[in-house]
Amino acid sequence: MNRRINSTALIAVFLLLPLMYLTPSTAADKIDVVESETGFYYTIQKGDTLWDLSRHFNDSPWLWPELWEGNDQITNPHWIFPGERIRLYRKSGSQAITQTEAIQPVAVIQPAPVAPVQPAEVKKASTPFFVFPSIDRVGFIRKPPVAPLGTIFEVQGRKVLISEGDMVYIRPEGDAAQTVLIPGSRHTVFRHMKPTDERDSTETIGTQHYLLGIVEVTKKEPDMVIAEVLKSFRPIRVDDMLMPYRQRSSNIELKPSVPGIDGQIIISEDHLDLTGDYTLAFINKGSADNIQVGQQYSIYSKQKTVLEKNEISSKRLPPLDFGTFLVLHTEQTTSTVIITNAAKVIFPGERFRTPIN
Repeated sequence: MNRRINSTALIAVFLLLPLMYLTPSTAADKIDVVESETGFYYTIQKGDTLWDLSRHFNDSPWLWPELWEGNDQITNPHWIFPGERIRLYRKSGSQAITQTEAIQPVAVIQPAPVAPVQPAEVKKASTPFFVFPSIDRVGFIRKPPVAPLGTIFEVQGRKVLISEGDMVYIRPEGDAAQTVLIPGSRHTVFRHMKPTDERDSTETIGTQHYLLGIVEVTKKEPDMVIAEVLKSFRPIRVDDMLMPYRQRSSNIELKPSVPGIDGQIIISEDHLDLTGDYTLAFINKGSADNIQVGQQYSIYSKQKTVLEKNEISSKRLPPLDFGTFLVLHTEQTTSTVIITNAAKVIFPGERFRTPIN
């Protein structure tokens, strides 16, 4: 960014290093960027300083140098601009990304030794958000499964694996498909995965929908439609199906967790052992349990029972949190989450709960 200031202003800046900030008229809600990195972010508001933001999100204003160090786009920590986006980092061993009361802006102190000006109104802090650029590929578990609009039965060039730019031939399914699969319409390509059973239960909780890519219909024929593959998240094959495409924002606003939640991680999206940070997984709680997109929960393990010295009585150690996840999508009884922090390998069946403050 360009920062043009005269020599007098420079002197003023160095005299007021701890609290100085700049407030141009850039609107915080008019950000047009291509997201390319996953993580927790906050949009700078008028009146913010790194000192205050460090106190708000890390419980200590003295950690502001670490906040600056983690955002190398800020060339001078005493000049931050409304509308800029900064990345937030956790404190070691704790959950630093929280929702608390509004931040009280610090008034600009003039060079003359005058008392700080009290703001007329208390500014409400912009809610921090989590950026997940691959939101369109986040699948889900649903019961009953989604009825497909159509099925890919051929690809131009007779390829085995279909990728971006390929033209595919789709056989519509059902009367609704005739009015939905029209030129210019976009649809998500998906595949039904094997029904996923909840551990220690014989009841199927739903069918996994594995999202593969996005296509756009280019031409409609009497008994088929032709579409171009716009995005391919994973290899697409003949017999994969279509559902309506729903655009989702990659900026996920963080929300308070539901008190008293205790549940279980079902399985990872790719049906592998969960290995840690930024792995997609499914949990056995959903909108019926008031789970919402943007909420965070703690993954914990139960500790072993310890015998007392007389080896007759015993006591159970309190559970230990060792990871966190963020909710990306909800169904009625299940949700899709992303592991945001893991101190050790996470396996299917691990327990999670509402974070303990």
